[in-house]
Amino acid sequence: MTSSAKGKKNIAPRCSLYYISSCGELTNSTDFEKENTSLKEFIGITKALADSNRVRALMALRGGELCACQLIELLGLAPSTVSKHMSVLKQAGLVLSRKTERWMYYRLPLENENLKMVGDVIKLVFTLLNTDNTVSLDRANLKKITKQNPSSLCKIQRGK
Repeated sequence: MTSSAKGKKNIAPRCSLYYISSCGELTNSTDFEKENTSLKEFIGITKALADSNRVRALMALRGGELCACQLIELLGLAPSTVSKHMSVLKQAGLVLSRKTERWMYYRLPLENENLKMVGDVIKLVFTLLNTDNTVSLDRANLKKITKQNPSSLCKIQRGK
């Protein structure tokens, strides 16, 4: 029963939603929402991994935290493009970031900082791509890049 008169409350009947699962079981709506959340999380992760530059950045971070300028140097992309790629990875929970003064740093989440699915996917990506040629070349280039001073890299990238 509802009323538009002032001072009266809308009274709606309380009900529970149930769904019939694919195997014919009656499922509570909260169970369905949990499954749906996992599916959304999985779709977000797979979309984030659908770009080779994002996967390369993720693989580069397995050695530890990197400055955005180091990722820019490794990927050979414009700073705004790398920033967008890292934002997509961060949104999916695959990387974490911190800003110190004008420097942006990225790293992989620790096990207690992410959902189980994220950790499992990161492990799977590392296992599957460990011997990939591009990843091996990136690993060698990253050794050279990390020997350089990040502030010097940033100055070079900004043309100063």
